[in-house]
Amino acid sequence: MFVFPNKVCMYVKIESAILSNTSLLHEYLPIAGSPKFREGAINLLWGGDKELIARSGGVQALGGTGALRLGLEFLRSRLHYETVYVSKPTWANHIGICKSLLYPNIKEYKYWDDKLRCLDLDNMLQDLNAAPDRSVVLLHACAHNPTGMDPTAEQWHRIAEVVKAKKMFVFFDCAYQGFSSGDVDLDVAAVRLFAKLGFEMFVAQSFSKNFGLYSERVGQLTYLVQSADMLPRLASNFSTIVRQIWSNPPAHGSAIVSAVLNDQVLTNEWKETVKSMAGRIQAMRRLLFDRLVALKTPGTWDHIVKQNGMFSFTGLDANQADYLINTHHIYLMKDGRINMCAITTRNVDYVAECIHDAVVKFLRGSGEGAFHDPKSGK
Repeated sequence: MFVFPNKVCMYVKIESAILSNTSLLHEYLPIAGSPKFREGAINLLWGGDKELIARSGGVQALGGTGALRLGLEFLRSRLHYETVYVSKPTWANHIGICKSLLYPNIKEYKYWDDKLRCLDLDNMLQDLNAAPDRSVVLLHACAHNPTGMDPTAEQWHRIAEVVKAKKMFVFFDCAYQGFSSGDVDLDVAAVRLFAKLGFEMFVAQSFSKNFGLYSERVGQLTYLVQSADMLPRLASNFSTIVRQIWSNPPAHGSAIVSAVLNDQVLTNEWKETVKSMAGRIQAMRRLLFDRLVALKTPGTWDHIVKQNGMFSFTGLDANQADYLINTHHIYLMKDGRINMCAITTRNVDYVAECIHDAVVKFLRGSGEGAFHDPKSGK
C-alpha cells in the first residue's frame, strides 16, 4: 500500500468510497470483467491513442498469470499454434503455463550474455530467424524478468523486423508498466512500437506491482487486431474459455484500479507514486554499484545500473549465491538474481561487502574468506 506524506492513502480513500456506496451489490461481474476497468486498462496501455483503442478489446483476468494463461490457451485451442518461443532465461511460469497447455514445441531464444552481462541481441535474432512458421513469441514489455536488461529503442526495431519477417504472433508480458522507469508511457514504448508497425498482438497486463495489489489478482488480457470487426468474435471465444476456468473475475481489486484510471486527479497522483517507487529502486541500484566500485570488487558491475525494474541478474554463480545465503544470510536465487527492492540505505554497505567477500573468495579458491566478515567487523 502506498502512503503519501500529509495525505490519506489513496487506497483508503477509494475503499472508503466503495464502502459508503449503498448501491453496491456483491453480484457477479460480467464474464469479461468490469467494463470501466477494461476501458481504463486499455487506455493506460495505448496512452489514449484512439485508433489503437478502437481496434482493442480486453478481458479482465486473474493477474498477469491469468492473462497469460487465457491468451496462450486461445492460441493453442482456437488457432492451433504448436510452437512458442520464450527468452533464455525467462520467468519460469511462462514455460510452466505452456507445458500445462500441451504446446508440442516450447523453444528458447537466447537473451542474456552471461560473460558480458548484457542483452545477447545477435544470438537472439539468430534464434528468432530460425523459428518455424506460425510460432508465438513471448516478449517482456519492460523490466525483463529475471535479467532486468531491456533492449534499447534501436534494438527493439531490429527485433520487430525479424518477428515481422517470420510472421510470428507477438505476445507481450507487461507486468511492470510505470514500475520500471517511473514513466508509464516509456515502459510500454516497445508495445506501442509493434502496434504502430501493424502487428496484431496480445498483451498480458498486471496491476500487482504498479498498484501494490498483489493479493487482489488484478490483470487483463488486452488484444489488438487489424480490424475492429474481429473484436466481437474474439470476445465470444474468450468468454467461452473464461467460463470454463474462473467464470467471473473478482470485483474488489479491479474497482480500485478502475477508480484510479478513470479519474484524472487520482491517475496523476498514482503516476507520481509509481515514479517515486521506481526512483527508489534506481537509487538503490546506483548505491550498490558505487559501493562495489569503491570496494574494488573484481569484475564489472555497470550492468546493475543498466538494468531496470525490481530484479538484477548480478552475474554471481551458484557457489557464490550459496555462500551469501549460508554465511551472510543474504538470500537470493541460485542464478544470482536479487530483488533490488530489498536493498535500502541501511543495508547496502553490508550487502556490497558480502558480495565482495563472495566474489574474492571464489576467485581465489582459497577456501577461506579473502575479505573481512562484515558481520564481525574483523
